[in-house]
Amino acid sequence: MPQANDWQPLLGLAKRAGKVVSGEDTVLRSIREQKAKLVLLAEDASDRTKKTITNKCTFYRVPLIQVPDRFALGKAIGQPARVIVAIVDSHFAGGLIGRLESSIRG
Repeated sequence: MPQANDWQPLLGLAKRAGKVVSGEDTVLRSIREQKAKLVLLAEDASDRTKKTITNKCTFYRVPLIQVPDRFALGKAIGQPARVIVAIVDSHFAGGLIGRLESSIRG
């Protein structure tokens, strides 16, 4: 059975490979330019940020998954806290989707 945080090492690897962007403006730009393959949003993000990101991801058909909190997301990429990150590589995105969906289900 996968652990609840088994996605974090893969996200860290993607960051070290240069396949992760963070920050609302940078993530929104990557969504608009259709470079984002997956967006991870912290559950404790503001309602405005959640609405903005959800609308953009829906319009541009980018998968959006919520993660427990900003500290877990930041820790995974070696930062203090991050509310939103985008993965710009389809292979890393696919791996993260699989791990996050299995941790949500089980």
